[in-house]
Amino acid sequence: MSNHAHITSVPAASEHAGRRTSVRSLPTWAAPAALGAVMVLAAILYGWAPGSLGWGNSYYSAAVKSMGKSGTNFLFGSFDPVGVVTVDKPPAALWPQVISSKIFGLHGWALILPQTLEGVAAVLVLHRTVRRWAGEGAALVAALVLTLTPITVAINRDNNPDTLLVLLLVSAAYALTRALQAEGRPATWWLCASGFLIGCGFLTKMLAAWMVIPAFALAWLVGASGPWMPRVRRLLGAGAILAASSLWWVAMVALWPGERPYIGGSTDGSAWDLVIGYNGLGRVFGSSDGAPQGMGGGGGGGGFAGGFGGEAGLTRMFDTQVGGQISWLLPLCGLALAVAVVVAVLHRRGKLPAPVPLPASGWLLWGTWLVVCAAVYSTQKGIFHPYYTTQLAPAIAAQVRRCPGRAGWCSRGWKMPS
Repeated sequence: MSNHAHITSVPAASEHAGRRTSVRSLPTWAAPAALGAVMVLAAILYGWAPGSLGWGNSYYSAAVKSMGKSGTNFLFGSFDPVGVVTVDKPPAALWPQVISSKIFGLHGWALILPQTLEGVAAVLVLHRTVRRWAGEGAALVAALVLTLTPITVAINRDNNPDTLLVLLLVSAAYALTRALQAEGRPATWWLCASGFLIGCGFLTKMLAAWMVIPAFALAWLVGASGPWMPRVRRLLGAGAILAASSLWWVAMVALWPGERPYIGGSTDGSAWDLVIGYNGLGRVFGSSDGAPQGMGGGGGGGGFAGGFGGEAGLTRMFDTQVGGQISWLLPLCGLALAVAVVVAVLHRRGKLPAPVPLPASGWLLWGTWLVVCAAVYSTQKGIFHPYYTTQLAPAIAAQVRRCPGRAGWCSRGWKMPS
């Protein structure tokens, strides 16, 4: 083992003059110390003065109190103590808050504590994921960008489901990255773990978690080793795991033998109606049948189309309500993706040497994640809150250090699959 961690940089002049790459050495403790500092910063930003935050989102806080009354209320996510109606989301994001309230008592800070821990954990897992793809330097920048993204700081200081959703999706990205770097049975296990974690994300915000599926599937098909048919078979197996981990709660609601709460936000009391309607197509295309919009006010309840985050359209991500919260790095990420494509083509044709290229699977994972989620949130005509865009933050953070303008960026371009 070496006593130093190496960070390689390529001066701009060397790209044309063919000079050797310069190497700077840092002590082995430097990277862990930097990561520790970022995580401490995240803990401070997300957890500072939790008592001053009150009860967070009172809609979900009331549900947490009710869910602690009985096992049935806990399992279904009941909004009221009697168990008449549930919240308008699956209950998974509220389960840690219920457990915390049982340990520390029913206080506002006890409901925010799990959110703080989940937010800090997401920073750590993103660092580990990006490090495997693009190296320690890019991983530290990614962790810092995620930590400092304004909308992420805001949502991690509340008790909405988005915090746990982001942690689960970033964990799924880590599992996929491990699968891409493994072979044989370990690759299959990691791929299935990725699908399982996306399914767990479904139990926090339903179809919002599934928006990343195209990115994961594309990254696997392009970046996995071996012939195409085994890749497809493994992907289908992971898809089955994803479906099972996503839909078990929906099936349980349908098959429950005794009395249970009415599923809030649905038109017929079924979880499947909630998936397709209020939390599905109703979000994308807007409600046209006057269907009830849940109990109002909650994670997405109440309101009118586009009323919280501006009008639907391609410019929504840059309007006054959303732009300053997350979109300040979107142009750079778009430019990075465009340059990555150019670098890929030039490298493929042998016109641009790239001795240590970044795998295409990483660009496809984070780039497709960003494009799909940004497109959906920009154009959805149903209820939209600016804090939904925290789901874009990991993809932005993962790509930002690969943005043009950094010396040597092209020398770590996009490695095309053979």
